[in-house]
Amino acid sequence: MSESGGTARPTYIPRARGGVRFAALGDSLTEGVGDPVPGGEWRGWAALLAAGLAPDGAEFLNTARSGALTSHVADEQLPKARAHRPHIAAVIAGGNDTLRATFDIDRVARHLDTVMSTLQRDGTVVLTACLPDPGRLLRLPALLACPLVRRMQAVNTVVHALSHRYNALHLHVAAEPWFAQRTALSVDRLHPNELGHRMLAHRFHSLLAEAGLADGPPPSTEPDTAGPGPVDQMVWMATKGTAWVVARCQDLLPDLLWLAAAEGRHRLAGTATLLDLRSHRAALHALAALAPVRPLGPAVRELDLG
Repeated sequence: MSESGGTARPTYIPRARGGVRFAALGDSLTEGVGDPVPGGEWRGWAALLAAGLAPDGAEFLNTARSGALTSHVADEQLPKARAHRPHIAAVIAGGNDTLRATFDIDRVARHLDTVMSTLQRDGTVVLTACLPDPGRLLRLPALLACPLVRRMQAVNTVVHALSHRYNALHLHVAAEPWFAQRTALSVDRLHPNELGHRMLAHRFHSLLAEAGLADGPPPSTEPDTAGPGPVDQMVWMATKGTAWVVARCQDLLPDLLWLAAAEGRHRLAGTATLLDLRSHRAALHALAALAPVRPLGPAVRELDLG
């Protein structure tokens, strides 16, 4: 359930018969973007966490891919992850949906509900996280950032509720002060650097260890390389950043400009809070429209590691 829920978190009792299997589903954050390793590949928090789930590490499958929407997670990644028969699965997605003109919180809720409910029925322990909004990380002007803030808040509202519904172990990344600090971000300001990925892996390991699901060494929070400094970020933005943002937001840009115009009109009229309320109601409506689920069962759950 949610880390901040008022009800006591259930206790998981692992039965150690064989190795731990761990699958990761999501987008570029979980793919590992921002944490490069020799050979031109990404490592990332999920791989770092996998190494600490058991003394000899876990059998790890990463299905996450850059640019993935929640529909991709449900339709493409979920079948691959289920074939791995994971004991633990991370599901972190929705950020890319907020950057599309076709953003629909109802569809996001349905896709995430499908993924989490399927994994829960398989007996998999689900890890989730709520994320900071891209507008704040990119430090966009308020008229552009606020619509993205509302979209990310709507996604996080859904993730909070579904995490509670499916007894997930939930990490409030959006509230972690280190996540938005320059020292923990890569040059694109949207992804963690090595330090950020290590911090994320360490926090997830703490949640799992508290639940009795991780008995390997916790991931180190000491990076092997120095993170990008202000000059690195300025050079990246001047040489690659503008093209990077345009390439990813060309679908969103016309819609975002319309949203910014609406934001400006409501601010002038003093009714911007109506936009907040409308977005929150949309998230609640999306949750209310989901099919009811059966009771989660007893608070003590046995995790078969066979």
